[in-house]
Amino acid sequence: MRPIVTRGIFVLCVGCALLALSARTDHDVVSAQHRAPIKVTRIFTGPDGLTHAEEITPKLTASGLGELSEMIKVTGLQFRRQSPKYFLDWHPAPRRQYVITLSGRGEIELTGGKKIPLEPGHILLAEDVTGKGHISRGVGSEDRISLFIPLADE
Repeated sequence: MRPIVTRGIFVLCVGCALLALSARTDHDVVSAQHRAPIKVTRIFTGPDGLTHAEEITPKLTASGLGELSEMIKVTGLQFRRQSPKYFLDWHPAPRRQYVITLSGRGEIELTGGKKIPLEPGHILLAEDVTGKGHISRGVGSEDRISLFIPLADE
């Protein structure tokens, strides 16, 4: 083939590839409009003195930076590393706090045997500061690294 024809085919192929990469489908638009909500597992002490769990979704409001929740007052931030074999028998949370798993795995067990997996990215809001509490344990073979974010008094 002549060099001019070869160059033309190359330019045409690159142009088609760029067009294909930039093409949007109706599915892309729908996906952007229906983002998955942020999920938080809240554990709290019920009137029976036992820890219960529910899933909550923080309300987000559009802003110039994307979407933001209301500001939450906190008192600090603490990193924690636990071995994969850690086990904390029945205990209430030491304070109201968010616990966000960064890596590794763990779980919380409630009365009745319900287990809540704590995997990377999981957000837990621990508010069971009274009553029987919950069991915490490591799962898997690697250390669990998490952030503890204590909440300011209401």
